[in-house]
Amino acid sequence: MKIDILTLFPDMFAPLEHSIVGKAKERGLLDINYHNFRENAEKARHVDDEPYGGGQGMLLRAQPIFDTYDKIAAKNPRVILLDPAGRTFDQSYAEELAQENELIFICGHYEGYDERIKTLVTDEISIGDFVLTGGELAAMTMIDATVRLIPEVIGKEASHQDDSFSSGLLEYPQYTRPYDFRGMTVPDVLMSGHHKNIRRWRLEESLRKTYLRRPDLLETYEFSKEEAEILETIKRELDEMKDKKD
Repeated sequence: MKIDILTLFPDMFAPLEHSIVGKAKERGLLDINYHNFRENAEKARHVDDEPYGGGQGMLLRAQPIFDTYDKIAAKNPRVILLDPAGRTFDQSYAEELAQENELIFICGHYEGYDERIKTLVTDEISIGDFVLTGGELAAMTMIDATVRLIPEVIGKEASHQDDSFSSGLLEYPQYTRPYDFRGMTVPDVLMSGHHKNIRRWRLEESLRKTYLRRPDLLETYEFSKEEAEILETIKRELDEMKDKKD
C-alpha cells in the first residue's frame, strides 16, 4: 500500500516509524510519504487566508493543496479529508481502506478549508464528535487501524479477525500465565482443553460484554440462531440478578 500525507507538520508522524506500521514499512508492505504543502504555497508561503464574506478564523487556501496533490504520482487514489463533518471512522471503514492500493490524507488546520479543496476528495472522515487542532492525530489513528489489516502485516490473520468490532461484537476476555495471580484465577473452561466449550464461552462473553457496554452494536447485528439463544439466556440471568438485588 502507498500512503501520501499532506500536512503542515510532517514531524508529528514520527510514531508511524515504530511498532507494527514501522515494521510494515521495513518489510516493503507499506510506503508512506509526507508532503508539507506550505512548500508549494505561492503567496509568501502562506497556506491560510481570511474567508470571503467575513467570519472568524482563517481557512486553508486551495492553491497549496492542489499544487501538492498534482505532484503526487497517484492512480485512482482514495483521497481522505479529515473533517469533523465527515463520516465517522470505524472498524468496517478501516477494513474497507485496507483493500486499497493508494491512500492520500489531507490534514487541515485553522477554522476549515476552502470548499474547492473538496473537489479532490473521495471521502470526508471524522474520528469522533470533537474538534482537534489539526488532522494529523486523526490521520495517524486511521492509518494505524488500517495498516494492521493489510495481509501479512500481522502474522496471523485471525489475530485481528477476533478484534473488538471486527466481528460486530466486543472481544471476549483473555488471560495468560500465571493461572493464579494475587488470588485472581483463569476461568476453568479455558484450562479444560475442550475447544467446543471454549468457543461457546468466548461467544457468550462477547455477547455479554457487548450487551452491557455497547448495546447499540446489537441493533444492527445479524444474529445466528445460537447467538440469539445465548443472548436471551444472558438477559434472563441479568434480570434474575437484578430482581434478587431489589
